[in-house]
Amino acid sequence: MPSRTKTNGLRCGTGNAGLLFRRAVRTMARLREPGGCPWDREQTRDTIKPYLIEEAYEVAEAIDQKDDPALKEELGDLLFQILFHARIAEEEGSFTVADVLEHNIEKMRSRHPHVFGSLKLKDSKAVLKNWEELKKKEKRGRTSVLDGVPKHLPALLKAHRIQDKASRIGFDWENIDHVFAKLDEELSEFRQAVGEGSPSRIEEELGDLLFSIVNLARFLKANPDTALRKAIEKFVRRFKHIEGELKKKGKDPSRSTLAEMDALWEEAKKSGRSEGGRGEVVVSDCVKREG
Repeated sequence: MPSRTKTNGLRCGTGNAGLLFRRAVRTMARLREPGGCPWDREQTRDTIKPYLIEEAYEVAEAIDQKDDPALKEELGDLLFQILFHARIAEEEGSFTVADVLEHNIEKMRSRHPHVFGSLKLKDSKAVLKNWEELKKKEKRGRTSVLDGVPKHLPALLKAHRIQDKASRIGFDWENIDHVFAKLDEELSEFRQAVGEGSPSRIEEELGDLLFSIVNLARFLKANPDTALRKAIEKFVRRFKHIEGELKKKGKDPSRSTLAEMDALWEEAKKSGRSEGGRGEVVVSDCVKREG
């Protein structure tokens, strides 16, 4: 069993962490060495980049499912990808995993002067504002607080991150009523664009509407990506219920009426009230039948 120590009332199982981390680093190195794994030896930063993203999403999924055993496993897989990239960098003479750790530790300590220094900050809002000011000093090549948002983030996450960073320096709505007013304005403009029938205008106004919805979520401290993923999962569960019930009757959704599917959809809703929230849609609003 790993040794455990108590820190502020929490049990912290870090006794063997250093030893195990070195073993993980050595395992990665062995896979890349002559006589190691042919597949691992063939990989480059570009070829394994998708796996890094995939593992990050699997970590998020385990968190959403509140599955601690899965989270433990997925965090390990994500760590392995980090070690993989660090190993390739070491082979190329760029940096080592020790350099990664040293840089991160120094950055975290310098970004928390209210913890590791004498600076006094009254609340988390002040902490975030100071964080952005410190980042701007560190990243002198950046001309905007928004420059640090990764270009390749999924659009929903990118919108949320950009709005969050802008709000940290005071560019934000005063209250929720203003946010709803903006949402109503964008919805009205979208309806007008639909009425005009211009594809380019519809796309533009739809983008503004989605951006406003993300802003509403941020203002309410709700993660729009998480909310949408949960809505998707809910839809999938309910639609699978429809498929399952129809299959019991020897039927297929494509050969069933919308009335049948709507009835089963409502049945799925009633059996899953514990899911919480509404955000409900009717199958006939979502499924376009052919033939």
